[in-house]
Amino acid sequence: MKTSKIIAAAALTLFAAAGAQAETYEGVHAPTSIASRAEVQAQAVTAAHSADPFAEGANSGVQVIASTADRSVVRSEAVASAHNPLQSLDRRAFYRDQVPAQYRKAKVSFTRQAAL
Repeated sequence: MKTSKIIAAAALTLFAAAGAQAETYEGVHAPTSIASRAEVQAQAVTAAHSADPFAEGANSGVQVIASTADRSVVRSEAVASAHNPLQSLDRRAFYRDQVPAQYRKAKVSFTRQAAL
């Protein structure tokens, strides 16, 4: 019984020693580029000034959007929306999607009127 335990321990030790070998260090590899320093610098300048090839729509070019809305109408809607105090109110932010009464739109007008 004692001999079988010693043999088992020796086998486990040999198995662990075989699996615990480290990698060898081969040092720093020499550069394999055949381009000169000036050529690499010229390539870097070209790459820095060109479009980002990984950007979304980089190869699609300029996209033209045709709009039929009048500029003054769009501006007036934007100004009215920007002056609305409840503009960014989202009903999903409230319990059971019910907006409390104090946050509902007021019945008064937010536009300024000239005094008479």
